[in-house]
This record gives sequence, structure tokens and C-alpha cells, in this order.
Amino acid sequence: MLSHLFSKPAPGPVEFLIVGLGNPGKQYEGTRHNAGFLVLDTLAESMGVKMNRIKFKGLCGEGMLSEKKVLLLKPSTFMNLSGQSVREAMAFYKLPPERVLIVFDDISLPPGKLRIRRMGSDGGHNGMKNILYLSGKDTFPRIKVGVGAKPSPDWDLADWVMSRFTDKEAASLREAADHAAKACALIVDGKIDQAMNQFNA
Repeated sequence: MLSHLFSKPAPGPVEFLIVGLGNPGKQYEGTRHNAGFLVLDTLAESMGVKMNRIKFKGLCGEGMLSEKKVLLLKPSTFMNLSGQSVREAMAFYKLPPERVLIVFDDISLPPGKLRIRRMGSDGGHNGMKNILYLSGKDTFPRIKVGVGAKPSPDWDLADWVMSRFTDKEAASLREAADHAAKACALIVDGKIDQAMNQFNA
């Protein structure tokens, strides 16, 4: 557990933003495209943070992680407009992209595998595409959560990312969410290299 890294929110400004990407609504719960939400829920639970404030076009909650005040954010804009939510929160707290960690699904990785990067392109992910477009920057640290490739070329990509995990895949995702939560703590602490060495597939 990460309990030694967490404590009650202290007064003062938010120093880091952690964003999990997904689609709001019951019909999207448990789908591949909502892997970012799963990680945020796991992190929030381990921090004792309730994600029940509606702000910045999303659901959010504040807490302490690695002795820094962080805001956890799940955009409610739907995936393709995620940048609207992220840009509002960044502007409000005057945070540079280097202190905005984005967690999202990646179909190029097997289910449950993680890939942590310091910066980079959108990789064809529509949520990241919108964030990079609206911010004009690509220097966001990110944690990509593997959700598996399409089982055959015939599958429509949108149908695939909206599909649900098998029981075996879901178990892998829960373990990945735990690892990603630990990686978040390291990244907020300025130890992204250690996070990459420890958790990258």
C-alpha cells in the first residue's frame, strides 16, 4: 500500500494535476477506453480522496501525494474533448504541462501492461490529441495503460475500445491500476525515471 505517501490535504495551491481519461456514464464503465478512469479511481481510493467535486468540466478531488498537493481529475467532456477540462484546470492553477500527468488507454500494449513516458505525440489517441491541440504543448508526462489490440482487422476501432474486458483481462487491469497508482506517486515526487524502470513493459 502507499499509505505512507498520503496525508490530509494541506492549505496552499495545487502543485500537480493527475488526469485520468475516459467517457462519463454508466454505459461506458468497465470499457477499454476508460482505463484512465480506473487508475484514477484506484489512486483516489488509496489516497482516501473522494472524487465528488464538479469543476473544470469534470469530477475532481484534492489530496496529498508524495508530500505534494495534487488534484485528481476525470474529465466529463467525453474523450474527444478532454483538452477542454485539462486546459481549464491548468489555467486555474497556473500549472505547466510538466506538472500535469495524463493516464489513458493504449491499444498497442497488451492488457495490463504500462508504458510511462516523459512527453511525446498523441499516439493516435483522441483524448491526448485534443489535450495537445488545445494546450499547444506535448511535454505532458503520461502513463499509458495497455488494453489490447483489436482481435482482427475487421473490428471497428471505436467498437473495440468501447468493448469490455474479459474476466482475465479485468484482473490484469486491476493489477495494472495498482502499479499505475504507485507510478503516479513516484512521478509527482520527481522520480519519473524510477517509475519507468520499475513499471514500463
